This record gives sequence, structure tokens and C-alpha cells, in this order.
Amino acid sequence: MEAATETTPSETTAPSTHGAATAEVIEVRKPADGSLLKTVPVDSPERVAEVVARVRAAQPEWEAIGFAGRRHWLGKLRDWLIENDERLADLMQAETGKVRADAKLEAPFIAGAINFYSENAERFLGDETPRASLPIMRVKKLRTVYRPHQVVGNISPWNFPLILAFDDSVAALMAGAAVVIKPSEFTPLITMEIVRGWKEDIGGPDVLDYVNGTAETGGALVDECDYIQFTGSDRTGKIVLKRAADTLTPVSLELGGKDPMIVLRDANVERAANAAAYGGLLNSGQICMSIERVYVEEPIYDEFVEKLTDKVHTLRQGADGRTYDSDIGAMATPAQLEIVADHVEDAREKGARILTGGRKGDGPGYWYEPTVIADADHTMKCMNDETFGPTVPVMKVSDADEALKLANDSRYGLSGSVMTRDFDRGVAIARKMEMGAVNVDDVLTNYLTMDVPMGGWKTSGIGSRHGAYGIKKFVRAESILAPRFAQGKADPLWFPRSKRKMGAVGRVLRFFNARGLRNRLGL
Repeated sequence: MEAATETTPSETTAPSTHGAATAEVIEVRKPADGSLLKTVPVDSPERVAEVVARVRAAQPEWEAIGFAGRRHWLGKLRDWLIENDERLADLMQAETGKVRADAKLEAPFIAGAINFYSENAERFLGDETPRASLPIMRVKKLRTVYRPHQVVGNISPWNFPLILAFDDSVAALMAGAAVVIKPSEFTPLITMEIVRGWKEDIGGPDVLDYVNGTAETGGALVDECDYIQFTGSDRTGKIVLKRAADTLTPVSLELGGKDPMIVLRDANVERAANAAAYGGLLNSGQICMSIERVYVEEPIYDEFVEKLTDKVHTLRQGADGRTYDSDIGAMATPAQLEIVADHVEDAREKGARILTGGRKGDGPGYWYEPTVIADADHTMKCMNDETFGPTVPVMKVSDADEALKLANDSRYGLSGSVMTRDFDRGVAIARKMEMGAVNVDDVLTNYLTMDVPMGGWKTSGIGSRHGAYGIKKFVRAESILAPRFAQGKADPLWFPRSKRKMGAVGRVLRFFNARGLRNRLGL
């Protein structure tokens, strides 16, 4: 594994080079002030092939040690994450611009994911022994076994560089696969450090590694691996899917979102406003499941907007180190900052009211103020395109039917929320929403609950993470049939064929497959 090159941080801002890669290195910059944090070597396609080949060679032994052996090693990783939590949060804050409270969520989440799959993987993937439906096949013992794809490539994004690099990776490893991660070129350092810890501090088997780079490196990983997990934009997801088609490599995609919140007139308005602020602005709104559009029934619209604006206006924005005295951090990339600014200006020009925020931050770094956009509508970018920033657009609707129609009027379908005191009605509305996960009277908790699948509909993705789905995607089903007792020289269907023999076979098949005694007997 190649170590990152230490560099002297620059005091000047250089947003145009954040995450930029030359032929040799990536420049990793601090979003809080734009200064250079480190330079990281770029891995060539040849280097990617070498890494994949190495972990592939180690994979059979990893599979052979079974669930108990893999549970042992991943338990060591869990303990290492917990022991190094503070130091990992420091590194994550530096390369992502997160506030401390957000950075501290990631290592404990992965520790929990390790526990979940350690406790449930054998139940999800253990051998199955179904009973044959045809009585004539009950002379066979039927068995379904699950074998891992040898090498899983995980192409992960910059918004949650620990969670999204290792959430699926933990499941793949527990399934018996080897894993190679390509982290985002904007945030490679946390992945590099965890892989270093796995190799050097834990002494784990050589089945976990990383490669660094941009599109060329990612494409090479798709070419070399047996399964690809991609998390990112729908635009790039389509490119990954096309590349994987050349080798018929299976792919799971978790892509963008434009997640709606429906606020019904019977909702607890203060809870709904607090939920919209948290669900829309956590991690500066840089979450695929962020609340990016809110539909509020007319009778409570003004009260909701007032409470939401008051809440957002009190939020503290800044770089807080270990002090926990900020709620909202920096944007992770300069490009994302420009998208947010464009969406807000587009809404302003089309008649929306910007009630708080609405400006880039002063000074160095990639900052945008937490923003409430009132009187939004579907002519505006902020209600149609993924913003991925600290904005909460709100639209007035006449009733729940209009809200539901507008919530479904999107090419995205990742997740959403229904705020109401009538939980049964909330569930009924949720069942009509065209998305992979819906919270009733809550936000974002669907990702935190490992027991149920988390995946997107429409252009928000293919496949799911979490639950049984989240580990079964990394394995292939193999059916094994074995006799229950000694066999004769030949089975009835074997050569040679004859009219008499095939007639007898036909009568047996008719008897077991037809319904009704006369039909079974051919009368």
C-alpha cells in the first residue's frame, strides 16, 4: 500500500484544485479554508489490477475460515474503530469540513454494522434445505448454498467517507468476499487510514485494500472486480453500469435523491419544523436522503414556515474542532457550493422568498448559509434537481392528495417522510409514495435501522443495502442435489428412449402435476 505524501498546508484558498488529480497525485484540501491537506498518489489501471489480483489470491482462505473466523477479524476492526474514534473524527473533519457532531457519527455506525452482520450473516446466508415440491424428486436431498463474489469493488462518495466506504464493505467481507475500495478523490484519507489500521495495527488478512484516483481508476476497478457497489450521482452511476456491461459484472447502485417531506394539517407543527431543519441540513444537507422539498397543507403552512425559519436562523455554522459548538459545517467541494448558490438564485428569480440564509460565506473555504426557501414550486431547480446543500425549500399545497402527487413527481425515488399525528394514515400515504424508504413522523432514521433494506427506486438506484438484501447481493446462489440412497445403473429419463418407457414417465408426471383425480388418471 502506498502512503500519502505529507505536504505543508498552504494558507491560501485554491478551490479550483480541490480534489484535482494530475497524472501522479491528488490534492486533498480542507473545505473549511481551502488549504492543502495532503497529496495522494494516483493508482494507474495496472496498479488497480495488481491490487485486485492480490486480494483475489487471499480470498479463498478468507471464505474458508467461515462465519466464525470472519466474525473474529471484523470484531477486531470494530474494536479498533471504537478505540480510534476521536482521531478518526479529527481526520474526517479536516478532509470533509464536517462539524464534530457529524464526524463522530460515522465510526460508531460502522461498529454497529459489524455487530449486525456478525450476528445475522449466518442466518441470512446459511445453507437452505428445501423440501422438493414434486414427490418423485424427494429421493434427492436439495440444498441451496451461497458463495461470495470473489472481489467486490466499492466506489464510494465524499459526503460520508467512512460510512459509505465501509457499510457495504463490512457486509461483503462477512459474506466471504475480498474488497477493494476506491474512495472519492476529495476524501481519500479516512479510507486509507482504516485500511492501514486493518493491515498494520490489526494484522488482518489481505482481503481489504484501496486504490486512489478519478474516473480512470474507477473504470479500471469496474473492469477487474467481480461485483461493483457504487454510491454517487445517477449520471456517474449510468457510466458505471455501461462499463460493467462489457464484462457482465453485476452492480448495485445507490444514487441521488430529491427526498420529499409531506406535512399534513394534523401534524405537530413544531416537531415537523424541527424534523425539516434536521433532515434538510444535517451534514450541510449533503446526504442523499436529505429533505430537499417540503409540501405543507395550507391551513398550517404559515405557522410551519415561521417555526422552520426561526429554527434555522438559530443554527450555528463554523469549523468547531472537538468543541461541538457548531451545528452546520462547510460544503465538501467547491463545485457543490456553486450548485447550491445556483439553485437558490434560480428560486429567488422565480418568486420564492429567501427567509434566512441565501448567501455564500465570507472568507476562505466552501461555506453556504443554512437557507429556508418559502413559496417554492416545481418550476424551480430547488424542487426538481438534486441540490445536496443546506437549503430547505417549502411549497404550499391544498391537501394530502396534491402533496402526494407532487412528491411522486420526480425522477428520483430514494426516501421521504410523512409528518402526521395519525400514524395509520401516515403509513397509508407512505405505501403510495414512489420511493425505497419512507419515515412516518420522522426523518433519516430509515438508514440507521440495519434490519430493513435501504435502496432507491427510479433513477435513485438499483439494489439495496442493509438487512438480508444488503449481504445477499454479494453472494451467488448454488443449488446442490444429492441422492438419499444408492442409485441404480440408469435413471428412467436416461438413454436409450422407448415408447413404453416414455409413456410410463408421462403417466407419472401427469399424475403428480394434474389436478383432480380424473385428470391425474387420464380418464
